[in-house]
Amino acid sequence: MLKLTAIERSALRAEAHALNPIVLIGEAGLTEGVMKEIDLGLNVHGLIKVRVFGDDREARIAMYESICETLKAAPIQHIGKLLVIFRPKQEEKTQKVLRKTGGGLREVTIVKPSPSGTKRPTVSKVMLKGNERVTAGGNIKRAKPRQASAKKSALKGS
Repeated sequence: MLKLTAIERSALRAEAHALNPIVLIGEAGLTEGVMKEIDLGLNVHGLIKVRVFGDDREARIAMYESICETLKAAPIQHIGKLLVIFRPKQEEKTQKVLRKTGGGLREVTIVKPSPSGTKRPTVSKVMLKGNERVTAGGNIKRAKPRQASAKKSALKGS
């Protein structure tokens, strides 16, 4: 289980106040699917609320402790049927790979003002490749190929 100081817990409690529950635990209880959803929610959001639909307070406390132990999360707050749980966010490996490679095609919205300035601007959505960019005037340009030095090209040729 993750340990937090009282000040950290208080700050997270204040942050969780505006959140809505993202996982609901029904009469089936704490199933494998529910645990998977809680784990996914913690990976994406870091701080989540879970609502338990059951009147047995002892069962809710047992679920709360079980969730925190299994998922290595910190218990933040337990008020009535709401459980607040925290674990630092974990980024997925696929997102890291996309950032490094540039991600391929991307959609860009181009807004060009009218020539007279009195009419509405023209708006168009365009798909750009990884080596293309939009200029200040709204035109699409390809990146120029890198210039090779004269010395290096002379060495390669011989």
